[in-house]
Amino acid sequence: MNINWYPGHMAKTRRQIEEDLKIIDIVIELLDARIPISSQNPDIAAITKRKKKIIVLNKCDLADEKQNQLWVKHFEKEGVPTVLTDSNSGKGIEQCIRKIEDIMSRDLKEQVNRGRIGRKIRAMILGIPNVGKSSFINRISKRATAGVGNKPGITKQKQWIRINDKIELLDTPGVLWPKFESEEVALNLAFTGTIKEDILERVDIAYYLTKFLIEKEIEKLCERYKISEEFIQKKLKQNQPENENIYEIMLEIGKKRGCILSGGRIDEEKTAKILLEEFKNGVIGKITIECPIRNVSF
Repeated sequence: MNINWYPGHMAKTRRQIEEDLKIIDIVIELLDARIPISSQNPDIAAITKRKKKIIVLNKCDLADEKQNQLWVKHFEKEGVPTVLTDSNSGKGIEQCIRKIEDIMSRDLKEQVNRGRIGRKIRAMILGIPNVGKSSFINRISKRATAGVGNKPGITKQKQWIRINDKIELLDTPGVLWPKFESEEVALNLAFTGTIKEDILERVDIAYYLTKFLIEKEIEKLCERYKISEEFIQKKLKQNQPENENIYEIMLEIGKKRGCILSGGRIDEEKTAKILLEEFKNGVIGKITIECPIRNVSF
């Protein structure tokens, strides 16, 4: 899989974040609850290691509820306070604010004892593109201040945002990293819409998503697209390469959804678009790709 996805402006963004961290008290790292490992920029851990941190597992409404709780326990076992949020509904936002205030309470008391009264907590929010950062900021600040880019990887200028009388938040552009640790990470980011569609082929992504759903969430796949498990198992047992079997199952999904061209051929591009959009928006079901017990998705 040939991937070249690191826009030049992101190196500049990283340097700016490192500079801004000098005046920051606490870092809010926003992750996608469906892919907490793949959506965690490995560079962020390195540049924020001396800072207090809270992890926010956003889009928790799209992930499996049991796995959400396991991920919270996983990160808190590593010593990082963790909150589940759904920025669209506002779930978890107030808990996030309370957690920040709790973490910083001792530091604020020490500052008061030194005569520094009224100093606000300075927080920085970090996260990769399309993890829901702008929606989270709009919720936590109770106003539409953050610009939402319509494509993954869109950057914007930093800005300070007032959260309440104790906290002010420094927004930053979404930061990617120069290379993937594995093809699996690339696919997880593609499934959830982080990677722009001109970097990976949509049909290829949909094929791998179909493969994942067959292996891990076959009941939800069958229910959504009205396909029987018996049909899928029969296809998988055909005497031909596995990729051809899975591709035929994907085309059957397209047939069920009316993606038919002249001559009865299945429109694979339209099929792929439906699969990816419906997964990304939670229509297929609440699905966590990466589970903390195995820490991998496939």
